[in-house]
Order: sequence, then C-alpha cells, then structure tokens
Amino acid sequence: MKYTRLGASGLEVSRIVLGCMGFGDPARGTHSWALGLDESRPFIRAAIEAGVTTFDTANVYSLGASEEITGALLAEFAPRDEVVIATKVYGRMGPGPKGGGLSRAAILTQVDASLRRLGTDYIDLYQIHRLDHDVPVEETMEALHDVVRAGKVRYIGASSMWTWEFAQAQHTADLHGWTRFVSMQNHYSLLMREEEREMLPYCADQGIGVLPWSPLARGRLARPWDTATPRSESDPFGSRMYRQAVESDRAIVDAVGAIADERGVTRAEVALAWILQQSPVTAPIVGVTKPEHLTQAVEAVELTLSEEELTRLSEPYTPRDPEGF
Repeated sequence: MKYTRLGASGLEVSRIVLGCMGFGDPARGTHSWALGLDESRPFIRAAIEAGVTTFDTANVYSLGASEEITGALLAEFAPRDEVVIATKVYGRMGPGPKGGGLSRAAILTQVDASLRRLGTDYIDLYQIHRLDHDVPVEETMEALHDVVRAGKVRYIGASSMWTWEFAQAQHTADLHGWTRFVSMQNHYSLLMREEEREMLPYCADQGIGVLPWSPLARGRLARPWDTATPRSESDPFGSRMYRQAVESDRAIVDAVGAIADERGVTRAEVALAWILQQSPVTAPIVGVTKPEHLTQAVEAVELTLSEEELTRLSEPYTPRDPEGF
C-alpha cells in the first residue's frame, strides 16, 4: 500500500479508501445486499493486513448499522490512532428537525450519534453527504467548525455539489475564520468525468483532497458490458445513473477489458489504476463484498498505465449531464 496527504492537509491516508457501505444490516435502510458483522469481519481484517488505513462510512448507511460494524471491527484489528475513520452527515436518520439535514441542531445531534455508534471519541474526517439547500451555508459551516473546536472531529470534508457551491462554502469559512473543508468526495470514474471541467481544477488550485466515490461506476467497469450483479439489480440510487451516452460507455468498458487482457490483470485494476493516475485524485473509495474486490483494489495501486493505454481509455468518453448530486 502507498500513502499520501489528503490535499494540503496534514492528514495521511492510504491510496485506497475502504468504502463501508456494504457492511450493515440488510433489514435496516435500503441496502439489502449489506453484510452483517460476522460476514464483514474478514474484509476489515484483510484491509488492515494489506495496509489500508482509511475507512469511509456514513450515518445513513443501513441507518447506522454500517457505523456500528465499522467501529466495532476496527477496534478489533487496529489501534485507534493507526486508522482514519471518515463518516458523513445529512441523510435522514429519523423524524423531527434533528433527524437529518445540515442545520446546527442536526449536525450537533448527529455527530454525537455517530460517535456512539463508531465507539470512538473523535472522527478523523466528518463529511457533509450532500449540501442542504434549506439551511444557510453560514449555519452549516459554523456548526462544523464548532464540532472541530470541541474535539469531536479532526477534519471536515464535503461531497457532491456544484463547484460554485463548494467555493461559496469555503469562502464563508474564510470570511469568519472557521474550519475549511480539506476534501471533496465526488462522483468520478471513466464513465463520469464531468468533474474534470471545474471541480478537479478548483481542488487542485485550493489544495483540496479528492476522494472519488463509485470509481468503478457501480461495478460496470469491472465486468463485461452485458452482465449484471445482484446489487446492480437492487440498487435504486445506482439505477438512476449511467443511462446517458450508452454507446461510448460500452466502448470504454470494452477498452478496459482489452487492456486488462493484455496486461493479465482484472478490469477493476485497470479502471482503478486509471483514476489513481488522475490529478488531483488522492484515493478512490472502493466498496468490497467479495475477497477479490479488496485484492484487486490493493494491486491497482502498483499498476501504472502507459500514456497510450490512458488515451485508449479516455478517448471514447462522451460529455453528459453530471449525476449523483
């Protein structure tokens, strides 16, 4: 495993972030394919043994069960100071004004709930899962600053939004001397490259770490075009994406497969190697529900694609509307 700083911050992260959405309770929330505590244990253990230090979850994953499992298993296999725990706030966790969103009341309530579920007294990276357009950005940024000052959170990050909205939030923090976001968790892969227009250049200029979600496009880049998985057939959020530019997407998936065959590696390794070579990407977030998912992600860190291979993968792309906000 290799390691790097999260943007211009001092926080060191592994170049693969283990996405923990697949660890949870199938009976809670919308992830019917989630793995329970005992099923998740081998994956956390293997990740630690492979040198992965950074783990990403969210309060809304399996309505808190993912945080519970992630926190419990990390405590089994690693000292707290040797791992980076990232979680998120925004999604609806319950009724009432404190059950979701990014109001001061919600953030202060939900950060304490996440800390309890994770079994820790601090969160390394606390991210807003989306932007709450019903709450003034000043209220959100001040509340995030306060949880940092209280020692409950070490760094804050953001997720998918328009670049101007992200810049506005950062400017608001600067005006008041509040904590800035150090990372952007955005939707970026060979099949969704619209972030290259504004968000990635902005992050590069501002020293903001980039942690792409869905780097394998919900698995589409890791398998032949005309195949599916149980998750792909029961993923309401994912089913709304990747419906544009079908022919060019197929050409990209075919190019991934061709290069994988030529290199004697898997499709996932090729797609992840591509994103690891894109600036200013810090580390892709990779979810795992099978042992080979983790093995392939770790091996991708050592795979360097040639300029000719990068071109073959990039050329078929057709611009489309951003998705996943």
